[in-house]
Amino acid sequence: MMRPVYALSGGVSKFSKARPDKTFQAIIKEAYDYAIADLDLDMATFTAAVDGSVASYFSDHFSRQLMAGIMAQDYLGLVPKPGHRVEGGGATGGLCFQEAWKSVASGDMDVCIAYGFETMSHVETWKGNEFIALASDVSWDYPVGGFYSGYYAMMVTRHMKEYGTTVEQMAHVSVKNHLNAYHNPYAQKRNRYSIDDVRSSPMVAWPLTRLDICVMSDGAAAVIFASEEGLARLEAAGAVVSRPLVKVAGIGRGTDAMRMADRPHVDYDTFMADYATDHERNSDDTRAYYRQLWAQGTRYPGIHSFRAGRTAGNLAYRRAGIVDPLVELDFIELHDAYTSSEIQTYEDLGLCRYGEGGQFAASGRAFMPGIDYGLDLPDEPELPVNPSGGLIACGHPVGATGLMQGVFAIWQLQGTIGRHFGDPMLQVSEAEQGAIHSHAGTGTYVTVSILRKEV
Repeated sequence: MMRPVYALSGGVSKFSKARPDKTFQAIIKEAYDYAIADLDLDMATFTAAVDGSVASYFSDHFSRQLMAGIMAQDYLGLVPKPGHRVEGGGATGGLCFQEAWKSVASGDMDVCIAYGFETMSHVETWKGNEFIALASDVSWDYPVGGFYSGYYAMMVTRHMKEYGTTVEQMAHVSVKNHLNAYHNPYAQKRNRYSIDDVRSSPMVAWPLTRLDICVMSDGAAAVIFASEEGLARLEAAGAVVSRPLVKVAGIGRGTDAMRMADRPHVDYDTFMADYATDHERNSDDTRAYYRQLWAQGTRYPGIHSFRAGRTAGNLAYRRAGIVDPLVELDFIELHDAYTSSEIQTYEDLGLCRYGEGGQFAASGRAFMPGIDYGLDLPDEPELPVNPSGGLIACGHPVGATGLMQGVFAIWQLQGTIGRHFGDPMLQVSEAEQGAIHSHAGTGTYVTVSILRKEV
């Protein structure tokens, strides 16, 4: 039986194109120190109280250092306590978040800190893209597909063909996330853009322009987890823990074949039995809608959808007791490496039906209230997605990204965005439940974690 686990605090370094001022250990320490200071503890007191750690970073190539995790462990003063490194492409930070949760939930630890980083500026952009592309099948996909922007361009053109998604709908995601990041002091790109700006920026792989794609970053993030016993230990040591507490209500993971050609198509009955959300199964209209899609030739997952994302979301929702995420969640921080992947993930996470992600993106329902995006949005905000600015604008130091999402989710649920950002604009009003989502490769690893404010 898993024990309750609380996400007590977190810290994020400044995300930047380059951080030549510090080593990767020192960048991690920025986030680590912030997480500890937010509990009003000094390092020596926290070190005595913590049981161990989990470290995350995607690539040894960027830091040019094998076993960088143990070097960070030593730098942070955590040696000889237990620790290990996790890696899973773009989902590395999300996996780290969940591994630290499991360390506490299982009873192995009472206090565990998860920290992650990436220093991607140590290589030229083209070389960084090559390193990232090695997370595809180097014997098959890589020789014919090249960099990841090519894969995602192929996937979204199929989505456009299948469902009528438009480049303007994709550009809505970019406008939203960049302007959200304008109010986030940790973000790498804090700019106001229009739909025309997004579409007229340099083309990378049609239909994806430079402003449709996330940026390479240097940065780090850290999250402190505790059981009820660990919480009591920290408070006895003098920690000031924000109330109400933030609980990890459920986690989910999914996987898929590395090679997209190896991913099977399933028929309507199999989709409804194995992949449909509870909300979709309970809707006569949605069942009829999907039956019509299949009759028109749609197959699932195809190359337009991420089966691992649907699997991870369904598992997390089931464990957290969520039936309709659009209604029951107050915000989502999701993996928007591309504007197209944010649209695809709307569908995978059940915020709308498959085929309706583009409409959802342009509707305004995923936007923050109270911010002037310069767009004519037909609907009121309903479920803010990437209030931080996401990967596209806040940044994507891969090993830190999923943990960054966790930190911002904790602050949202604690109601402390204004204090941490120095600007309350991105605080989701009365947020009680949120989700974070990390995604690797072309959808090979996906994690979804649900965080809930304990009443």
